[in-house]
Amino acid sequence: MSQASPSFKYWLTLQGPDQVIDALTDLIGIGAVFAVDLSDTILYWSKGAEKLLGWSAPEVLDKHCSEIFNNDAPSNSCHLPHHTATKVQPVTLLKKDGESINCYRSVHTFIDAKGQYAGALEFLQPQNTVNPIIGEHKDITSFHGLLTQDPIMQEAIKLIRNVSETEATVLIRGESGTGKELVAQALHLESLRHDQHFLAINCAALTPNLLESELFGHVKGAFTGAINNHAGLFQRANGGTLFLDEVAELPLELQSKLLRVLQEQSFIPVGGHEAVKVDVRIIAATHRSLREEVKAGRFREDLMYRLRVVPVYLPPLRDRRLDVNLLLWHRINKHNLHSRRHIDSITPDAMRCLLDYQWPGNVRELNNVIEYAYAVGRGNELRVEDLPPEFRETLISLTNESLLPIKRLKKNNEAELILEALEMSGGHLEAAAQYAGMSRATFWRKRKKYKIEA
Repeated sequence: MSQASPSFKYWLTLQGPDQVIDALTDLIGIGAVFAVDLSDTILYWSKGAEKLLGWSAPEVLDKHCSEIFNNDAPSNSCHLPHHTATKVQPVTLLKKDGESINCYRSVHTFIDAKGQYAGALEFLQPQNTVNPIIGEHKDITSFHGLLTQDPIMQEAIKLIRNVSETEATVLIRGESGTGKELVAQALHLESLRHDQHFLAINCAALTPNLLESELFGHVKGAFTGAINNHAGLFQRANGGTLFLDEVAELPLELQSKLLRVLQEQSFIPVGGHEAVKVDVRIIAATHRSLREEVKAGRFREDLMYRLRVVPVYLPPLRDRRLDVNLLLWHRINKHNLHSRRHIDSITPDAMRCLLDYQWPGNVRELNNVIEYAYAVGRGNELRVEDLPPEFRETLISLTNESLLPIKRLKKNNEAELILEALEMSGGHLEAAAQYAGMSRATFWRKRKKYKIEA
């Protein structure tokens, strides 16, 4: 056992092999792990197996595999290979409630000293928890909570990586829910200031007087209720990073004080007389155009240029069609780890609604939609009924439009349906097949038939 020290076996005896195996299978998260002996009697059944397949451990232990996986299909999970290991093989099996589930199976077989089969360890993972993330797409970028395969978003992340190595002031522009604070945190964590404070404030959340005190602090007696000196965010963030969200909402009278900090790295607290020196990197964000705010007289032009040294633009989710399916399954996989409900498929109607939706709340709204689905829905399939009311209204309107031409196109122009499905899914075959109401294999075959490239 080259991966372990000589003391590992002794450590195992101290911890107890059963506890170590339980811990390992819990770390796997989504998926079922079970072990069988040479006669295919079940010896071990993980908590993940209980959750995924519906059978409790007492119901299956010491029973023959065929009593549990009583599926007649040749690909069911009880036909264990007795002489070879199997990795990521598609398998369809029945759960306790009779519902079928598509999984990937990986099997490690054990051979005794005589070369005879001695049992096996098997891992089952729901197919849709694997495909959207590590399927045919290899160009997925994950960066400090930002997940994307959209070229524009990937260029933004590349810019963020580069500018994080500098002290340049960054202005992040993007709609609500696009991940502006995640970008600000990434800039801080990738910088030389990563071991210092990262503080954030929403400039639209406080009145001008409270905002000034919160940013710059105040001295004792500066106003009624100021019974002590108060260190503001700039002072508390000294040496680190301060994130000013919705900076376009900063009142004009405070913009000059912010400009002073950017120019001279100093400020005067409310009611104070002496300047306080600080070393703070400013990262700002807004959903508005600062140029338009300058034209309207609501924002100082000199401050805009100071803040906008390096502009970073985050596109809205409606312009990142490649990411919708990716983010949906990323969020579903996370919920599957901790929720009593386990989703392993999305109906074609629900997928069409999700792909057609404009996502005004962007990624934050997408996360909320998945949380809603887990709260109100049941079963392993995400249906239209599990989505918020606005999605069901969208489906009704789409049914009367040409955007939902499934029945007509299947009869008249199947190639057009496939093209539309690929366009709506951003080229992702799994999502496109669901959009078209076909299995992935059928969709692949018909795409080849009509010589349509993804």
